[in-house]
Amino acid sequence: MTVIVGLVHEDQVHIGGDSAGVSKYSLSIAIRKDSKVFRNGRYAMGFTTSFRMGQLLHHAFKAPRPKGDLERFMATKFVDKVRACLKDGGWARKDSEQEWAGTFLVGVYGRLFVIGGDYQVGEPADGYAAVGCGSDLALGALHATAPVGLSPRERLDAALAAATHHSAGVCGPYSYATAPAHSELLKIEAAQYATAKMPAPRGEEPADA
Repeated sequence: MTVIVGLVHEDQVHIGGDSAGVSKYSLSIAIRKDSKVFRNGRYAMGFTTSFRMGQLLHHAFKAPRPKGDLERFMATKFVDKVRACLKDGGWARKDSEQEWAGTFLVGVYGRLFVIGGDYQVGEPADGYAAVGCGSDLALGALHATAPVGLSPRERLDAALAAATHHSAGVCGPYSYATAPAHSELLKIEAAQYATAKMPAPRGEEPADA
């Protein structure tokens, strides 16, 4: 089931996804109202594999603030927090003493990462990625639209439409999320810091008796 697509454009990461819920046992398909794509703090995320995993990432995961080298941070502190969240939520799996989860995309600070089922962290050199059963179809569309000058939303739409047209496990409607640019986040954090440092307004002096 599923196709989740993501791309980097001008220091922002844009992610889009479909709404299919597919039963591997009965081969039935349902259109889900709960989105596979969402924002969590500074991050834009989109998942495949399991709706339960996605719900934990969306509602229970306390996304840590990136610090230092971003690749190192994602492969260590970020993944460690994800592992703990999924374990606490009763979803993490273990096989031969190795932990397994699901696959999802993460965008932060203008960079796109693919988190694999074994918690490996990959960053696509092309600046775009796709996961799910429609990923190959979506990747072809993302590659074909790269030199055309389309907007990020138009490229996501083209990739999602290609996967929907050719894959039985993908269907609309589509949902989207954008991770803000790093420069934008720095401005917001600077404003919040300045506000926190401002002295509290003084109340009125009590009147003389």
